Amino acid sequence: MKQQNTPLGLLLEYHNLNREFENYSEAQLLIGMCMDNRKHLHMPDNFAFIIRSGGANLRYSEFKVSFAVSVGEVKHLALIAHSNCGMVNLMSKKNQFITKLSDNGGWTLEQAEEHFNNYAPMFEINNEIDFILSETQRLRQRYPKVQIAPMYYKLEDNLLYMIKEG
Repeated sequence: MKQQNTPLGLLLEYHNLNREFENYSEAQLLIGMCMDNRKHLHMPDNFAFIIRSGGANLRYSEFKVSFAVSVGEVKHLALIAHSNCGMVNLMSKKNQFITKLSDNGGWTLEQAEEHFNNYAPMFEINNEIDFILSETQRLRQRYPKVQIAPMYYKLEDNLLYMIKEG
């Protein structure tokens, strides 16, 4: 495992194996993960920068990634997909999105529909694992000196898994 003895390996040990926490004064890695409320990572304070975005899509958070790499000096990035992601088959949620944004957000139905139509195509993913693998490749091209690991959070057992590439 090429992540062993790296912050990526430590993340797996902290989360999955309950490794005893060490003290950190600076972030060791950047974690990109979904905004889903059903996931919580078990790790020490100050261990990682975390960017949470629907589907772990970092396309619109690249400045934040660049900040973590430059100012934060992280050299490792964990991209974490998860089971049962709400960004998969987003179009099937269109009516609920529009109705509930109107009910709960105070938008008109027309405003809510326009909002959905403008943004859903940017955020919809077909498959969690395929998306995270493509996002891994995209970010490796942008940040060639950063070690990027695609991972999967299985909600059914709350464990992290490495995603096999290739």
